[in-house]
Amino acid sequence: QLARGERLQRWHRKGGRPGPRDLLFAPVSASARRRLTPGGTRTVEVFSSMPIDSAPDGVTVTANAFAWTRERFGPPLLTRGSDLVGTSLVETGVVDPDRYVEAVIALSRAHGATRYFAHRRESAEKLHRLAVETGLQVVRPDLPLELIARRGPIGRTILSFPSTVVHTLPLALAGTEVKVAVCDIDPAWLTETASPRAQGFLSGVTGTARDVHRLTSVRHTAPA
Repeated sequence: QLARGERLQRWHRKGGRPGPRDLLFAPVSASARRRLTPGGTRTVEVFSSMPIDSAPDGVTVTANAFAWTRERFGPPLLTRGSDLVGTSLVETGVVDPDRYVEAVIALSRAHGATRYFAHRRESAEKLHRLAVETGLQVVRPDLPLELIARRGPIGRTILSFPSTVVHTLPLALAGTEVKVAVCDIDPAWLTETASPRAQGFLSGVTGTARDVHRLTSVRHTAPA
């Protein structure tokens, strides 16, 4: 968006006429674009663990390989089971809540998951439902998941839906025996109000991740 000169917009928001929230956010977006646009003597450096293939002139990309995290913590003690990383795709209106719960149940049963690391935006109501229907221990992390995983204990397999953690966890856990597995979002899980960009964006998050094991669908991971 920045390279194309577009207004900054969250990927899960629909396009079209700006709503009240968009109008309120517009001055912030404009200020961010000005600060992040190189010009004159001002240069911009982006420090990120996300894959960035190209950048506008005047923008330098520095890879965050989580070297400090690996040097400072770990290696972690590994548990026998798996851990599952939660997502706020239900809260943002992208994924149907019933389909999400069904997916979590299938993944946890297929891979022997014991803990569910909640996303900070997940609702207490949904987390309570997950705990009751899956039997998973719901954990609300008080630190970034990369630090928690590196410090341990952590499962030998970490299951996740499309998220930035499928890019960051393999870096933080490099040199360990932990496997990060990502489950694609089935188009049938999307709500009727989901942005038309949602499926493509989520597929891109998964497709560009390195050193992860891809689970193309819960249907392929659930026991017969």
